Amino acid sequence: MANGLLGQFRKGKTVWALIFASSVICELECFNITSHKRAVADAGMRTAVQVVRTSLKHSVSATRGSSATLPCHYHYEPELSAPRRTRVKWSWLPSNIINTPKAVVQETEVMVAMGNHHRTYGSFKGRVRLRRSAPGDMSLVINELQLNDTGRYRCEVIDGLEDDSVTVDLELRGVVFPYFSKKGRYHYNFFRAQRACQDQDATLATFEQLFTAWEEGLDWCNAGWLADGTVQYPIHAPRDGCGGNLAPGVRSYGHRHRLLHHYDAFCFSATVKVYFLNHPAKLNFTEATEACATDGSQIAKVGHLYAAWKLTGLDRCDAGWLADKSVRYSITHPRANCGPPLPGVRSFGFPALSMKFGVYCYHLATKTCKLPLIHLEGVNTKHSMKHTTGTLAAGLVTNSVINKLNF
Repeated sequence: MANGLLGQFRKGKTVWALIFASSVICELECFNITSHKRAVADAGMRTAVQVVRTSLKHSVSATRGSSATLPCHYHYEPELSAPRRTRVKWSWLPSNIINTPKAVVQETEVMVAMGNHHRTYGSFKGRVRLRRSAPGDMSLVINELQLNDTGRYRCEVIDGLEDDSVTVDLELRGVVFPYFSKKGRYHYNFFRAQRACQDQDATLATFEQLFTAWEEGLDWCNAGWLADGTVQYPIHAPRDGCGGNLAPGVRSYGHRHRLLHHYDAFCFSATVKVYFLNHPAKLNFTEATEACATDGSQIAKVGHLYAAWKLTGLDRCDAGWLADKSVRYSITHPRANCGPPLPGVRSFGFPALSMKFGVYCYHLATKTCKLPLIHLEGVNTKHSMKHTTGTLAAGLVTNSVINKLNF
């Protein structure tokens, strides 16, 4: 273009050269204006799609079987003149691997949503939804909470190349209790400890759960496995063989070989539908199991009894059979002839199965009861109604401080 203009001047065609130059300048100005507009538009676009989180809560606590809402809100800066299609993804990191290096673990998808379309994954299918109570509300509602739902949840809002996220920890209110084999202490490798807790309707406790239990007074001298593969134990009163002259705290053996090393287990439970069965006679283990079944329940597990004691204040000075063939009872208000002068779950160990005791039962979620026949225009119709059983343990403990666990 410049060479053509120079040629016109060399040939003496000044007028044509000026006309040609004017057109070139005009084109350059148009190009500059267009480029500026594009730059402004691009900058505006980058600003518009910035997602800003406004969630304030970073931890949510709930009870097993209930519902929990994990908050997540977002808005645009500056505000949009028209709605945009944003994609929301909820993912989850189980509590037992939260502290594992990010390069080793990967978050599990819980839910992905865009507009009115969504998809849920794994054990969360049919139990999760977005609240959507207001524009920008992408809070996750989880129903029928399970023991394994605890952990760190991430809400990620995505718009094109821009995204932002917030994390929320979900905790279950429950109780940590030490558990050991009927053969004595230190018979579990990590995997057997996992199974032992599961058999008591519990999970291996996390360090955070054990530390909270220690803050509330848990004092136990035998070391036990935790969910992250470490072996630790909580001490409030250091003594010979239990911390010596060290300050009170949670002692740690660190990570141990999960297959070769053997210890006890620290379990975590959150089930509370437990009651002592009022029966006219004492029962052996077989009779106790049958008596709970006759009452529409199951014989309770150790985790059930601990959770009922901690969460609902179950206070019963009657020894009763449990599913692991041990005999125990829970005391919230210590008194004469009911064991040591401190709250706790007392244990009679594993007596002969022929010995006679009471029994603690665990109420199932629902019962079905039949109603009388209803006569409608000469037709007999059977009606059945399901009802949810209430918690049969004592009222909620107002003072949840535990001084010690006593056995």
